Amino acid sequence: MFELIAFYTFSILVIGMFGIVVFSKNALYSMTALAGGMIFISGFYFLLGADFLGVVQIVVYTGAVMAVYAFGMMFFDTTRDIKENIKFKKIIYTLSLLSAMFIIFILLAPVYSFRVEALYPTIKGVGNIQMIGLILFTKYLVPFELAAIMLLAAMIAGIVLVKVKMEETPSNIEVAKGEK
Repeated sequence: MFELIAFYTFSILVIGMFGIVVFSKNALYSMTALAGGMIFISGFYFLLGADFLGVVQIVVYTGAVMAVYAFGMMFFDTTRDIKENIKFKKIIYTLSLLSAMFIIFILLAPVYSFRVEALYPTIKGVGNIQMIGLILFTKYLVPFELAAIMLLAAMIAGIVLVKVKMEETPSNIEVAKGEK
């Protein structure tokens, strides 16, 4: 029963965080919610007994989100858009709705209980990390390599964009205007 309650709690938290990411107009709020959502996703791995993947989720993916967060703070002046107007009625309505949904999920969970089973059977003597490597480099080798190529292309594009932006500094633009 504990696993079921924890699963629904993490599900609600992850959906809520990613909803903030999608619907927030402020970049700082979106990036903070994205980092929180990534940390809550690691809770699923810990519930499934995949401790290694949970730690990797926190260290690697949340670390990457925080790097994007830092770049966002450097490139955009995000503090000018912050206006804290908290409506008391909206908070009460949202918390009431979320509490009602949470209670309904908890009460309906035993009725609609289901078992999630792994697609790959466990092999005696092979640990969690070895099974990840076995599956990743056999069945999912091509998608893994394509993801690596896409990340490499994104990194190269980011470097090119920063180089172009640095070449268009205000001093270079002013010099170009003065020469005309």
